[in-house]
Amino acid sequence: MPYKNLLIEKSQGIALITINRPEKRNALDPQTWREVGTVVEELEADDEVGVIIFTGAGDKCFAAGSDIAQIKDRSLIDGLAAPSQRALMRLEVVEKPVIAAVNGFALGGGCELSMACDIRIASETARFGQPEVNLGIMPGAGGTQRLASLVGVGRAKELILTGDIIDAHEAHRIGLVNQVVPAGELLEAARKCAEKMMSKGPLAVRIAKIAINTGLKFGPEAGMVAERLGQACLMTTEDKVEGASAFLEKRAADFQGR
Repeated sequence: MPYKNLLIEKSQGIALITINRPEKRNALDPQTWREVGTVVEELEADDEVGVIIFTGAGDKCFAAGSDIAQIKDRSLIDGLAAPSQRALMRLEVVEKPVIAAVNGFALGGGCELSMACDIRIASETARFGQPEVNLGIMPGAGGTQRLASLVGVGRAKELILTGDIIDAHEAHRIGLVNQVVPAGELLEAARKCAEKMMSKGPLAVRIAKIAINTGLKFGPEAGMVAERLGQACLMTTEDKVEGASAFLEKRAADFQGR
């Protein structure tokens, strides 16, 4: 389908989604959130796509959060509708790996979008924060839950309750991002990460992500069950035989996803 606020580029199994509202600092309005949810569903069903990358147009903003001009007029009903939370719940359970290439400010919903991805690679110029309390509101796209999971309860409370903004190196230090790279190398680093994951057994990558997410959502015991069942399924695949054979024969594996 045509998208108003997103650009989608597919190349060699990688889908690059660019939030394209540079005139609004890539602010995430309800239309953009709906498009995020829709494109995620489309790409999950696309067998030619192995990894998804999110980034923002330009070099100043990944996504600066909600369109504040619109927040002023939102109602209780708008808050309950929660298109941002619904979109990111959908993104979080996509079985394909998702990388956030954070190229500037990732504030509010932008920070929450990055946290719903599996891997966060940040430019040295990136900035992260949940400054919603400055507007008399709170994170509403899952930030209260995902930030605590990633950096710990105490640090999450500090960032959310003060509205502080931190730089990329501090975000890396506390575990909010996986890697910090020079600004000009961001997309290259994201693509290299995507290519590395695509070189592995696709079924193994997919089922491993499911097991991790199961444990995070339902607790470690449920995660262990998902891990055990997932491993049992993988033991029956052609890819398992190919992976073991390639290792023993000292060659690169040719995985087929079967």
